[in-house]
Amino acid sequence: MTYEAILTRSFSRYEQKKLGYGALVGCLLIFLSFFTVFKPYLGPLPILNMRLSMGIAHRMFATKETESSQKQEMITVAQKKTAKPELLLVSTSQQENVTSTPELRLNSTDPIENATRTKTEIPVSSTDHHVAKNASMEPVSEVLLNNTEHPAVEIEESIPLNSTDHQDTSLSIAENVTQRREPLCNILNPRTEVCDIPGEVRVHAKSYTVYASSPEMASLDDGRTSWKIRPYARKTDRMAMSSVTEWSVVPASVGQREIPKCTQNHAAPAILFSAGGFSGNHFHDFSDIIVPLYLTARPFDGEVQFLVTNYRSWWVSKFRAILQNLSKYPAIDIDQEKEEVHCFPSVIAGLNRHDDFKINPSMPPHTTMSDFRDFLRTSYSLKRSKAIELRASDARKPRLLIISRKRTRSFTNAARIAKMAKAVGFEAVVAEADMNVARFAELMNSCDAVMGVHGAGLTNIVFLPDNAVLIQIVPLGGDWLSRTYFGDPSRDMNLKYLEYKIGARESTLSDQYPIDHVALKDPRAFHGGKWDDFKKTYLDGQNVKLDVRRFRPTLQKALQLLHEQRR
Repeated sequence: MTYEAILTRSFSRYEQKKLGYGALVGCLLIFLSFFTVFKPYLGPLPILNMRLSMGIAHRMFATKETESSQKQEMITVAQKKTAKPELLLVSTSQQENVTSTPELRLNSTDPIENATRTKTEIPVSSTDHHVAKNASMEPVSEVLLNNTEHPAVEIEESIPLNSTDHQDTSLSIAENVTQRREPLCNILNPRTEVCDIPGEVRVHAKSYTVYASSPEMASLDDGRTSWKIRPYARKTDRMAMSSVTEWSVVPASVGQREIPKCTQNHAAPAILFSAGGFSGNHFHDFSDIIVPLYLTARPFDGEVQFLVTNYRSWWVSKFRAILQNLSKYPAIDIDQEKEEVHCFPSVIAGLNRHDDFKINPSMPPHTTMSDFRDFLRTSYSLKRSKAIELRASDARKPRLLIISRKRTRSFTNAARIAKMAKAVGFEAVVAEADMNVARFAELMNSCDAVMGVHGAGLTNIVFLPDNAVLIQIVPLGGDWLSRTYFGDPSRDMNLKYLEYKIGARESTLSDQYPIDHVALKDPRAFHGGKWDDFKKTYLDGQNVKLDVRRFRPTLQKALQLLHEQRR
């Protein structure tokens, strides 16, 4: 008897049907066990992708996973409802398989020009951020930004779609805590670059490197990004920046890169800045260094250490009173500390700057030019906070300082101007600014009005008392410079401003060119916008022979302003 026949006799029809059902259940159990074991290696199902995209409140860009298994990040940018600026794409990490390179575009009102694309992580700027709405866009780590402020970037760790720890993917992402960190370096300001580095910071002069070695910075940047910075607040001026030492700012952790050990530990934070650039020119001393240093250091109330690169002893001596009032510690010539590693609780590399010789109260640290002038009065122990208050019957004479210059744009008839000023009703003094800032500051503070041809000497108006009068003599071709560098700033200093534009015959250029020459009639057409030509002719090659009769009404107006301030 065959095997099949024996099996057929051994079981009834019902028992055969029962055995078939058992075999089917067994197969299903084996299949489910196989799926469970290999589930971590399977990609997410399309339906899960759709459910995830529907559950996320913000659109996110995620970096593609590379062969080196780099950590994925999802960077989300808050969207502001009211503003609609143009979008600007800036790459934040190196990507693979990215086929397009979006062109950088800035808001038309932004003064930055010719921006270039960078592949280092940079701070998202402004309060207006917009996320691209193209859902089909290839997921690359791009940050959309537009202005020059620096709020924090939101960084979230991405949650693997096939994770077994989160049954409800949408809910798990909603509950994920977003960590907000301030950007390490703000490189978007059109005038300056500043790195505000928290935690333990090591300054290594030999390699011109600032190490941000705190665990917080290591976790943010993973030791993969660094910045180059020249700590002088005039970054778009190539001539100025050519004499400024470049420093590296490197976020790092001990496990990722070798960091030099501390040889000197400081309890106070530090500010690293350069005394190079155009230092030595009195206007640039204040506009590029002193005012930005005040903005950066004043919030520390003296508890801050200055690290000066491109140190110039004469410059430090010239402004010693200001430096000592901003910091309780002697400034360190950091370039000479080759064998030392200075360690600080935090470091600011670079100086904050708002505008040329201006302070914007709406920007941090929310101070004013009047506050800065009060600070200077304290630094130099200046006595007068307000100019003279004249009465109609007052026999006192307000004091007028005539700023003279020796080399260029000088008055060729200063004595005659002083004589006429006395006849109008002023006590006239003629003097030239020099390296002794304290002495000239005291002289300026003793005056109620000052006049001078456009030039660096007028920077000393910061020492005038409130309500004093500035009379700027505008040389040929100097309209824009005069208005921008002294005219507009003087109004923020609580000063009265008058402007006197000389005629062609009051310029010594009339001795070189015929009176109807284009150099005298249309300076802009003559120099054609070329700075070297403009500087050679109108700044370095021009002196002023003031027509005292034509100028007399301007002095009378100044006297009237000193009377009107009592009303």
